[in-house]
Amino acid sequence: MDKSALRRDMRDRRRTVSAEDARTASQHLLRLAKRHHLLLRNQRIGFYLPLGEEIDLLPLMNAALWLHKACFLPVVPPRGARRMWFSRITDHPTWYQNRFGIYEHGSIQRVRAHKLDVLFMPLVAFDSEGNRLGMGGGFYDASLTYLRSRRAYRKPKLIGVAYDFQHVESLPYEPWDVTLDAVLTDRKLYRFRK
Repeated sequence: MDKSALRRDMRDRRRTVSAEDARTASQHLLRLAKRHHLLLRNQRIGFYLPLGEEIDLLPLMNAALWLHKACFLPVVPPRGARRMWFSRITDHPTWYQNRFGIYEHGSIQRVRAHKLDVLFMPLVAFDSEGNRLGMGGGFYDASLTYLRSRRAYRKPKLIGVAYDFQHVESLPYEPWDVTLDAVLTDRKLYRFRK
């Protein structure tokens, strides 16, 4: 199956998740993250705001804020640029919609990805090797390209977030793709060897 067909198929499957099942899945994410200490062991954590049928990680982000962690959200770059900034969530946020209709946080406290300890990432599908299929914009891969050449110091840890049914046997891999360290689903935490 090519990437476009797989994206359509997975998005169609996510749309079939009922509101009640989506809330339950989101709570399972939170419990698993706590069990594996994904919040306690990290200080600077990157999140994303769920869009459409994506699994909701707002309870996880709220738990991190309650623990007084520095939480950041991606800022899509202007046309022609690829690398994202990550904006720190403040006590008095200003929100706006970017050109894709995604809400962003308007904080002036911005950092690049290498300043984060962990980054939770949206995905459409993932495989057992830690390959991730995103929406096709390439913003995460461009922002994390430096990780492909690093062998020792690797920040941030990359954790995809998905429903468990988004796990597929294998995905096509491109030279510019950055693999994940783990994927947190509503059923388990998958860890991958680098």
